[in-house]
This record gives sequence, structure tokens and C-alpha cells, in this order.
Amino acid sequence: MPMTPPIPDVQAQGDGGPEEAALYIKSAVRDLSRMARRHRHDMLAYLLDMAHLETEEILRLRGLRKPSGR
Repeated sequence: MPMTPPIPDVQAQGDGGPEEAALYIKSAVRDLSRMARRHRHDMLAYLLDMAHLETEEILRLRGLRKPSGR
């Protein structure tokens, strides 16, 4: 069975890096969650909300977002 090649440590040219990726993913999953909820795909909306929370945590740990008051 072929093995997946390792992911290189260097970032691709034009890639904004992990912080920019997290910001983009945060925005995308928020929009997708709203769409899923609008069409009553409740479990999908829930999972997308969890992904949104995870991106917030990534950004918080990197010092890019202040902790929420929750």
C-alpha cells in the first residue's frame, strides 16, 4: 500500500501561514454553519460550529485573539 508523503515544514509560496489559514477557515466554517442551519442540517451545523470554536482557540493560543468572556 503506498504511503502518503510527509507534509513539508516549509510553507508554500503565497501561503499566508498558519494564522492566516486559521482566520480563513474560521470565516468559511461560520458561513457554512449558517447555511447548514438555514437548511436544517443540524448535525452538520453543530460540527461546523465546533470547527469554528477550534479556530478561535488556535488564534487565542497564538495571541491573535483576546479570550472571550465565556
